Amino acid sequence: MSDLFPGITTHRVASSRYAANVLERPGEGEVVVFIHGNVSSAAFYQPTMLALPREYRALAIDLRGFGASETLPVDATRGLRDFSDDVISVLDALDVERAHVVGWSMGGGVAMQLLLDAPDRVSSLSLEAPVSPYGFGGTHGADGLRNDDDGAGTGGGGANPDFVARLRAGDLTADAPTSPRSVLRSAYVAHPDAQAEHEDVWVRSMLTTSTGEGNYPGDSVPSSNWPGFAAGNRGVLNTMAPQHFDVSGIADAPHRPPILWVHGAGDVIVSDTSLFDLNHLGALGVIPGWPGAEVAPAQPMKQQTRAMLARYAAAGGVVREVEITGAGHAPHLDDAPRFDAELAAHLAAVDVA
Repeated sequence: MSDLFPGITTHRVASSRYAANVLERPGEGEVVVFIHGNVSSAAFYQPTMLALPREYRALAIDLRGFGASETLPVDATRGLRDFSDDVISVLDALDVERAHVVGWSMGGGVAMQLLLDAPDRVSSLSLEAPVSPYGFGGTHGADGLRNDDDGAGTGGGGANPDFVARLRAGDLTADAPTSPRSVLRSAYVAHPDAQAEHEDVWVRSMLTTSTGEGNYPGDSVPSSNWPGFAAGNRGVLNTMAPQHFDVSGIADAPHRPPILWVHGAGDVIVSDTSLFDLNHLGALGVIPGWPGAEVAPAQPMKQQTRAMLARYAAAGGVVREVEITGAGHAPHLDDAPRFDAELAAHLAAVDVA
């Protein structure tokens, strides 16, 4: 069964870094590049691609180890640069000099890294429920101060082993809270019943995730700090550990394309009270032995993004924040009409001359 929507084509692109699977909604004008999030693939963005005004050419790239792209190990010491460099290599192979870049969740972090490293390639930036500019977990305060030097409680060791096992086994059921389908319903979207038509596509997309220490979730190392482990140097989750990832420098970059930040009010993944932040779970009593907020504070993820974007705006950049009531971690699915309209308005306002 093909999970391609009518109007979407797929291409195998042999870039200088990896063999990439690329979805396309043809168009004659400016290019819009979509970068998917963790435990997903480009397939999630098909409805959004189809909804774009026809004057745009839409491309969605499967990152390494996801979708139908080549599986290569991820060097987490580079933060998300393995992924952002991969995206640039695909654009080079397709002779795309500049593009509007849209990134979801981890893909938002990839998009921010791309802007930091190759600002001349970015016409505009759209961040959908993006990871904090200081990574995922292990920091506190609006300016992303590190809790510990080793990133305790972040990275590969924080993944649920049963969820990883079910990904590896290709579990299509909803028989356990840790099955991919159950996680989609409880954490990705706020209105799972509304996703019934395409839910199987989304679950199969999640199941394309390559598992292992070099991919998802990655390795971990012992830590003397709570909860007893820290991020390693390999694999997907470790790319967003605070000692490896920090893109807050885009606030001071000389090139400032317009930024749209869209997030759902009901997001439980990227949130100031994230149910995937072990320190917040410790405060809730879900994980025993939490040493308290002075030692292991939860990460105010949205506050950190808002503060960084405020600095970006103060330095002359154009920023627009849109919070969608009733949406979860995937606003483009939970409220597609609103998301599509906001994205179209953002793109139309950009002067690419």
